[in-house]
Amino acid sequence: MTKEDKNIREDEQDLLEEESTGAEIPQNEQEDDPIFKSKALLEEKENEIIDLNNKLTRLQADFQNFKRRTEKDRENSITYGIEAIILDLLPVIDNFQRAIAAQDDSEDSFYKGISMIEKQFIEVLERNSVHEIEALGKEFDPNLHHAVSAIESEEEEGTVVEVLQKGYILKDKVIRPSMVVVSK
Repeated sequence: MTKEDKNIREDEQDLLEEESTGAEIPQNEQEDDPIFKSKALLEEKENEIIDLNNKLTRLQADFQNFKRRTEKDRENSITYGIEAIILDLLPVIDNFQRAIAAQDDSEDSFYKGISMIEKQFIEVLERNSVHEIEALGKEFDPNLHHAVSAIESEEEEGTVVEVLQKGYILKDKVIRPSMVVVSK
């Protein structure tokens, strides 16, 4: 070891002893001291790492929220995208049901054909999470039913006594309320 290396090691040892004993190094000597500079640089880099970790955590959370939101939007688009088509098909189904109700001869092949087509329509709706709202004999619910009139009846007040037009629910959303007559 050279004399110069020995002096540097002794200076470093003195600094370590001063730090451990609590002796303070004057400010101007601190700025020139390589150990002080290294510690300051290390502290600065540690703060930078903490800051970058916080930013990364926020970015990951934002990305997860974005991913969840876009997935939900995609599902809603698919689910409720068919709503317009279903609303266009409901009057056709209503007409099939009226034609079946108006037919007297249930043995007629035309009647059977119309009945089969109506059943197929209903099956297609059910496969796509569209279900008829049960109304007849149920208590009136303004979220599911649209009362068009009230009549005197033997039924309890507020009970649906006649369904004028069937209502339908797509998953958990009412796409067409039932038009009903309620007892008073």
